[in-house]
Amino acid sequence: MALELNAEQTAADKSIAAWYFGSSRQVYVLSGLAGTGKTTLLKHAVCETLGLVPDVSAAFVTPTGKAATVLIRQGIPAATLHRLIYQVTYEEHETVINGRTITIEKPVFRRRESIDRNIKLIVLDEFSMVSDEVLSDIVRFGVKMLVCGDNAQLPPVEGTNSFLAAPDFCLTTIVRQQEGNPIIRLARDAMEGRYIPYGSYGDRAFVLSARRLRPEYRKKHFLKAEQLICGTNKTRAGINDEMRAYLGFSGLPAAGEKLICTYNNWEQFIDGELRYNMVNGIIGRVRDVKYTGEGIGFMTFRADFLNEDCPGEVPFDTGIFENGAYRYRRGDYFEKFDGEGNAVGAFTPNRFEFGYCISCHKAQGSEFESAIVFDESYAFKEDANRWLYTAITRAKNKLIILR
Repeated sequence: MALELNAEQTAADKSIAAWYFGSSRQVYVLSGLAGTGKTTLLKHAVCETLGLVPDVSAAFVTPTGKAATVLIRQGIPAATLHRLIYQVTYEEHETVINGRTITIEKPVFRRRESIDRNIKLIVLDEFSMVSDEVLSDIVRFGVKMLVCGDNAQLPPVEGTNSFLAAPDFCLTTIVRQQEGNPIIRLARDAMEGRYIPYGSYGDRAFVLSARRLRPEYRKKHFLKAEQLICGTNKTRAGINDEMRAYLGFSGLPAAGEKLICTYNNWEQFIDGELRYNMVNGIIGRVRDVKYTGEGIGFMTFRADFLNEDCPGEVPFDTGIFENGAYRYRRGDYFEKFDGEGNAVGAFTPNRFEFGYCISCHKAQGSEFESAIVFDESYAFKEDANRWLYTAITRAKNKLIILR
């Protein structure tokens, strides 16, 4: 059954078709605020109007694996941008460990010379997270690109994104399914810099005073929320300690704890099909863990958007959990031994921190059923409105703002 579009989405759909069939311009930029039905429009425009087939003639990609799952849950096959444009090969390198020369295989990611010739369109969602530099790498393939993002969100952590400043079409009308959604209302208020009063906004959104929140309610709300989001490292560390105390954890990470990866390790895959790497921002749970001393731990880890554990044991630097600083440099290697004590290769430890509370930048590109936002927008000066808008729109069904 064809999807119903509102008048604004219909106009955008016609504009996309006119570009795709009648323009030589390679890139079309669609922007849309939260609640305007960007994904609905993308699916209709690509599959119905343009007549393309996802995963065959149209490649849907996102900057992160977590963002890809947002599309997948809505029936759109999607993968990471990294997987589309880079090819993985393995090269042997020699390194000295414990006075011995060890040969290791390291993955090398090279930009593909070309992509599948059946692909007629690349659809890049969550475009606000992508820098102009990365976009230029994709453009070089010569394939038409439909890029979609929210120009009210935070800019990329590194680099700039100038394309969203002048979109070809901008969606601003709230779709029928989102009419009356208090989360969308609060997001709009934040974007426009309006003060959001304390109080209840229906049964899905609340703005509360952190100082006046009774301890028993604070604990109850924290434990029920899928994700806690803040702005400053001081708050993040304090809330993570508080959450661990509620859950009965202390010391080093234990089985059942929530961690977030803080460093890209392209040598570590997190799924059996080797689709996703252990990259900065991956959130998941410790399934089992053991410590061998000297600042190294090994755990069974499962990313929160997958139904399988990472292949093999995941090594990680425990220094950050012991004294607040990673013990080893990025890229340091250590010998790997089998069950009989024989050296069978080498590994480099991953970097994690506790993930009960994360920064808004780390949350960007993800959505959570329920979220608590510690309003620290003041710390982001000229980006204060963008920060709060981005934080609020991470919540899908329930939101609490604390300030």
